Amino acid sequence: MRISTAQMFNQSITSVLDKQTSTSKILEQLSSGKRVNTAGDDPVAAIGIDNLNQQNALVDQFMKNIDYANNHLSLTESKLGSAETLVGSTREQVLRAINGGLSDSERQMIADELRGTLEELLAVANTRDESGNFMFSGYETGKQPFAFDASGNVVYSGDSGVRDAIVASGVTVATNIPGDQAFMNAPSGLGDFSANYLATQVGDFNVQSAKITNPSVVPEQYTFDFADNGAGGLDLTVTDSGGTAQVFTNFDATNPVSFNGIEVKLSGMPAAGDSFSITPQSEVSIFDTISQAISLVEDTNKIDTPQGMAELAQILNNLDGGVNQISIARGQAGNSLKSLDSHSATHTEEKLVNSSALSMLEDLDYASAITELEKQQLALNAVSSVFSKVGSTTLFDYI
Repeated sequence: MRISTAQMFNQSITSVLDKQTSTSKILEQLSSGKRVNTAGDDPVAAIGIDNLNQQNALVDQFMKNIDYANNHLSLTESKLGSAETLVGSTREQVLRAINGGLSDSERQMIADELRGTLEELLAVANTRDESGNFMFSGYETGKQPFAFDASGNVVYSGDSGVRDAIVASGVTVATNIPGDQAFMNAPSGLGDFSANYLATQVGDFNVQSAKITNPSVVPEQYTFDFADNGAGGLDLTVTDSGGTAQVFTNFDATNPVSFNGIEVKLSGMPAAGDSFSITPQSEVSIFDTISQAISLVEDTNKIDTPQGMAELAQILNNLDGGVNQISIARGQAGNSLKSLDSHSATHTEEKLVNSSALSMLEDLDYASAITELEKQQLALNAVSSVFSKVGSTTLFDYI
């Protein structure tokens, strides 16, 4: 078969260009350190590499979310720990104030300390995060959650919103504790009511518990009046807000009083003529409790009376409830931090596995690549040399 000069030149040029392309490809791999730079290098491996890169990008985003949540919850847990300590010290200050050997000025000093503790607790509850947002405002991060109103009571202006961070596929972790949950909604020390005592109280008693035993009952205010039964004992009359009365003869303080789906238990023994009332209140604010403690300590005419002792017992119960509520909120933050640590460790391990698989798919074997480069260069030189000799051959050289 006769081969034309043009065909010979085209074949030779194509061969040279193919060898140059192969050499260039190996040089690109050596430069990048990657065996697969485009999908054309290895289509199957390229799909796996793309999937692994997407998984690593998702893991990186989860890790960023975890870092943010970790920082926020660590600060939250620390501030709640400070609040827990403050409320605990309040209880100690109140107990110190009832010491009968203290003068009025010394009790006023304790009241001033309590007022300072209240302001410090308020400052903790109004803590801002690193972005300047209020930590305990729920969703209302730009609004100061706690402040004194015109009556001197602390009111909550935030909401109950819980902000979540996505820390894994289908998994969210709360990054905040709403202020009402931590400081405003502590369970009442008595149960479902609060007690109101009179200055005329003579008997040494207080309400130990007042609970609703029938969930269908609509709570209301009840008044308790004690009267001499003429036989050395007491009769108790319980009157509801509508004026309906129930009489319990031969009152026994060791047994709870049950009426209308409500159970009330007293500690101590009332005297004839004593009276008190209970008002529905299942939750109390720790700020209100401390304010009540300040008022009681400052009222030197009340603190040593039966009424003052009864109110003191209720305040101490509510302080205990407030400490427990803050402790529960702090525990929730701690549990969330523990969960974040677990997810962070899982993601770190996942990224390590993905990176190892990615390396197997795309990383270049330098020894093999250099050997292949030398082969391609040798082939390119050979083709170039043959083309040069054949291209310069002419029939006139042999005539």
